[in-house]
Amino acid sequence: MDFSPEQMVGIYTTMMKIRMFETRVSEIFAAGKIPGFVHLYVGEEAVASGVCANLRDTDYITSTHRGHGHLIAKGGDVKLMMAELLGKKTGYCKGKGGSMHVADLELGMMGANGIVGGGLPLASGAALGLKYQGKDDVVVCFFGDGAANQGTTHEAMNLATCWKLPVVFVNENNMYGISSCTINSMCVADIADRASAYDMPGLVVDGNDVAAVYEAAFEAIKRARSGDGPSLIECKTYRHRGHFEGDPCTYRSKEEVAEWKEKDPIPRFEKKLLEMNVLTTEKIEEIKKGIENALSEAEKFAEESEWPDPSEVTEDVYTVESSFA
Repeated sequence: MDFSPEQMVGIYTTMMKIRMFETRVSEIFAAGKIPGFVHLYVGEEAVASGVCANLRDTDYITSTHRGHGHLIAKGGDVKLMMAELLGKKTGYCKGKGGSMHVADLELGMMGANGIVGGGLPLASGAALGLKYQGKDDVVVCFFGDGAANQGTTHEAMNLATCWKLPVVFVNENNMYGISSCTINSMCVADIADRASAYDMPGLVVDGNDVAAVYEAAFEAIKRARSGDGPSLIECKTYRHRGHFEGDPCTYRSKEEVAEWKEKDPIPRFEKKLLEMNVLTTEKIEEIKKGIENALSEAEKFAEESEWPDPSEVTEDVYTVESSFA
């Protein structure tokens, strides 16, 4: 798969934007300005960036509790994201969703999800809707290694293959479901091996190699778009920070963390682009400066925005009532 220089710079910029956004969020959270939990995507940027670079504006994604990177890669506005994280009225969900439930349906981002494995049924449902409408759009479902063991995951994959739905399941295997290592929670080394049970292609890729992720996603999305059904891509990656901000990470050794940071996807891709003369050190600094300015504007916008009025607490929310005879 050949990349144009413009594509490569675009993907690099997306990765850097995710990294810098998450770094800024960690600082703001530490200052006590963000309510609730924050789960950062630092270290996993190649997955969202490589996959979403293949998507059209009309395609959909479902996300996880670690969803900031997915939304940025799909084209999310960092101003609205920052406002949402700070709980402000100008945020994507008017300050009611926060970090774990940020969404933008106009972008095709069906929402981050605080429920482990909650995005997979949504993805298959959306894909079924697209199929009924006769559209050639696709749905990409990001989910973690912890969600790989949920019953909803298997139900969604089973239906996706039974009905040949246009969905691509992207597993972000960062080795830990909170503090439980995958070697203690599943009996297979590769989650992608489970794809054979549903008669769908399953592929393992280096989730820290953005080119490998892009190419795997390209083929899977092409298959889904042509009506041939779903695929499962397992991206082996690693989160540099804890499960959540404030996690002491006592379950990981310093040696393990250091080993994975040596595989950091951003400097790895940056080095390749410099060697290919696609980027220069001056261009890299220009990209970083542009992102830094955008983030400063986003933080200022969020801090100066109004809080939601308490009288609006029941707006834009609903409950479902069931009654049995």
